[in-house]
Amino acid sequence: MPIKIENVAIAVRDLEATIGFFTDLGLTVLGRDEVRGEWSDTAVGLDGNHAKIAMLGTPDGNGRLELFEYIHPDAIETEPTLPNEIGMHRVAFSVDDLEHTLQIAARHGCHPLRGVATYGDVYKLTYVRGPSGIIVMLAQELKKS
Repeated sequence: MPIKIENVAIAVRDLEATIGFFTDLGLTVLGRDEVRGEWSDTAVGLDGNHAKIAMLGTPDGNGRLELFEYIHPDAIETEPTLPNEIGMHRVAFSVDDLEHTLQIAARHGCHPLRGVATYGDVYKLTYVRGPSGIIVMLAQELKKS
């Protein structure tokens, strides 16, 4: 049976701010909705589940990111994930111009965790802390194959 990734979903503190960050990086809003009801309670496993959601897509049409902001039950604040913690680690994007992308991220108050690194002669990359503490890896390919 073939399998493919449908999307990566991330709970966020502020849906509008997070949409702004990712659309400024180049993703497009594919749709928005508010979900609740028995079907949602069953699928998610939370009674009274109610959330605002947005589906974003990458320009190549292959990647999708689902963002959701809980209305009920209340969202649970946690410490931002560290790169070495078990669990959901980061979302990664290839970019054409890392310096330009970092300027866009900075307008949202998002900066590299430490700096920009070069992985051999393959990638220039960095991790930034995005909205709601999301770790976002940005990588620019140095040599096109």
